[in-house]
Amino acid sequence: MLHSLFKKQPWFRVKRYGYGAGLPIKWQGWALLASYILALGGVSLLAGRPDVLSKVSAFALILILTGALIFIAKKRTDGAWKWRNSEDD
Repeated sequence: MLHSLFKKQPWFRVKRYGYGAGLPIKWQGWALLASYILALGGVSLLAGRPDVLSKVSAFALILILTGALIFIAKKRTDGAWKWRNSEDD
């Protein structure tokens, strides 16, 4: 099962309209998306604390997690990320 994480197969399909990746097409993509959502839930607990340092730390963690999600999704998408206006692109 671990070896399937290292295969160079796409986990996401490019969007038909717009820019970026659409929904996952493999279980690895769904696991990545679920992990991201769970991590954001954990960060929200940190953001709910009254001190400013916790809020700043939560904001920094959100930026890091989102950057990691975008980086991995871009590497594991089945085509180049570019603006698409139609199905012909």
